[in-house]
Amino acid sequence: MKTLLGRRTRLLAATTATAGLVLVAAGCSSSGSGSGKTTVHGVHLVKAGQLTTCTHLPYPPFQSEINGKVQGFDVSLIDLVAKNLGVKQQILDTPFENFKTGAFLNSGQCDLAAAGMTITPERKKNVDFSDPYFEATQAVLVGKSSGITSLADVKAKGRKLGAQAQTTGEDFAKSKGFDPVSFASSDAVLNGLRTGQVQAVIIDYPVVQGWLKDKDNAAKFKVVDNLKTGEQYGFTVKKGNKALLDAINKALRDAKADGTYKKIYEQWIGPYNSSAASPAPSAS
Repeated sequence: MKTLLGRRTRLLAATTATAGLVLVAAGCSSSGSGSGKTTVHGVHLVKAGQLTTCTHLPYPPFQSEINGKVQGFDVSLIDLVAKNLGVKQQILDTPFENFKTGAFLNSGQCDLAAAGMTITPERKKNVDFSDPYFEATQAVLVGKSSGITSLADVKAKGRKLGAQAQTTGEDFAKSKGFDPVSFASSDAVLNGLRTGQVQAVIIDYPVVQGWLKDKDNAAKFKVVDNLKTGEQYGFTVKKGNKALLDAINKALRDAKADGTYKKIYEQWIGPYNSSAASPAPSAS
């Protein structure tokens, strides 16, 4: 994922009526944890009894609401951090723009952000990133009857390309000389392809994988390019919050060492890919 914020950055979401809505994460219960700051195992939490995670929904397979619960790859990994701290994770759905500035971290509304964010030098100016936990690529999806064979072919045939606004996918397309049609969310990107507003889209490959699990989508669309852009996802904390950053990195290391990461990967992403799971160590 990628734009300013890594993958998809949903337009400031102005339209996101869910902004600010607290949702209970998968596997967690609404603990009624009370309020007030607290410290557990050396980690300061903005609310007692819970690890509060900022995200922006939906962004499957990393986080989306399924059967009334927020679930996904990112959610499951942060659940491991919460478990180690002896608390429950709760999700705060916020405008994606906040991840770029770290606003909700700085204002004490969230302990961390998990939103399929690409680690970039620009973002590192405002937040601290965990070790990278996933290497993403960009996929180009087209209609099976479009005759398009690659990203270059989109340009050669003069077809319209769509991307999610402010994402690294959009940035990549622009770097290749495209003027992509921007959509405010990943759902809108797919709808743009379905309705013929564009004839091809570029977006994070894991997102496309999720779309193609739907039989109707698989019957209509296909991937014609998988672009290795070197993007790595990281979780973020308020700058200087070393204790929480250490707790996140420890949970990631332990999960990769004992096989838990692999199980979570296969549950949410698909067949395990060790290269995607083990990007270069240390980005913060």
